[in-house]
Amino acid sequence: MPITTQHPEPGIAVVTVDVPPVNALPVRGWFDLADELTVAGRDPATHVVVLRAEGRGFNAGVDIKEIQRDESFDTLIGANHGCAAAFSAVYDCAVPVIAAVQGFCLGGGIGLVGNADVIVAADDATFGLPEVDRGALGAATHLARLVPQHLMRAMYYTASTIDAHQLHHHGSVHAVVPREQLDNAALDLARRIAAKDTRVIRAAKRAINGIDPQSVHRDYRFEQGFTFELNLAGVADGARQAFLDKGAEWTNE
Repeated sequence: MPITTQHPEPGIAVVTVDVPPVNALPVRGWFDLADELTVAGRDPATHVVVLRAEGRGFNAGVDIKEIQRDESFDTLIGANHGCAAAFSAVYDCAVPVIAAVQGFCLGGGIGLVGNADVIVAADDATFGLPEVDRGALGAATHLARLVPQHLMRAMYYTASTIDAHQLHHHGSVHAVVPREQLDNAALDLARRIAAKDTRVIRAAKRAINGIDPQSVHRDYRFEQGFTFELNLAGVADGARQAFLDKGAEWTNE
């Protein structure tokens, strides 16, 4: 199964994404991830969730090839709904979600980590939104939770990336560790949370979300409206195809 949940220790659920070669998720994958996170959080035995991935990178966003194979807008709409569901599942999970990030974290990956409660990153982790190069918009909502406003804008307009150490400087990454220590670092933090009274932690999660100054659900859906406009105008399809024609390394093969 490409998305699985394990319980390595009492109170800790580890949700793992493994979709070779680069963890670019198809439509079904986004919904499956949302389901795994939601079910894990609803389990009263779960005190904390660790979201991690196998392979070279944490997440490369949507499966662009799947979208291009569909001459209708059905897959594009499905990808947008699936991303919204997965991002929301992280944010709305009944317990804290720790994102353990290695390698590249792009596009939809930013939506996941931007909505996570805590981020632990490997020292090779890089974060970015290449959306403008693919004729799309989205997840600026979540990038704005990781970096200051003007840096977010510069990164968005230029499709540039930022590394884990820079995000640690901005306070959005909790810890940066060597890649071989990433899983242990995430589990160490998870143990500290899991040792608390889960009734209090679950209430704390609801309280923190309740005072969040940003409406992540509404803001992301607002962004998606412009993605639909670009597709209707024929701009996005050409950009996606050009991206695929270059043989970009982030696409599924």
